[in-house]
Amino acid sequence: QVQLVESGGGLVQPGGSLRLSCTASGNIDTVDWMTWYRQSPGNPREMVPDISSSGLAKYGDSMEGRFTISRENGKNTEYLEMKNMRPVETGVYVCNARLRTIGSIYYKQHWGQGTQVTVSS
Repeated sequence: QVQLVESGGGLVQPGGSLRLSCTASGNIDTVDWMTWYRQSPGNPREMVPDISSSGLAKYGDSMEGRFTISRENGKNTEYLEMKNMRPVETGVYVCNARLRTIGSIYYKQHWGQGTQVTVSS
């Protein structure tokens, strides 16, 4: 069994900062890419940044310079630091990890439950 647990969500004022974390646990052999998605009402799920096991990160145009994704491979944990946040970035932030469990040769996608982030004054 694999679990992804997010934390760090909450209410932040426009222009404020927030740091999310996501930890994968269970019978994990190798974690490949880890990704954050945002789900907001009436909108499709949107990929926020993602990061490879070697630390290669990809960001959307509106996020670069304000969002920083990082990870600690030994802890199977990724972080998302968000600065100068905007109301449109309100939503449920969901962690995704592409990983392989012990004894398996296949990589599969696993999802967390999500953490609510609200940017509002």
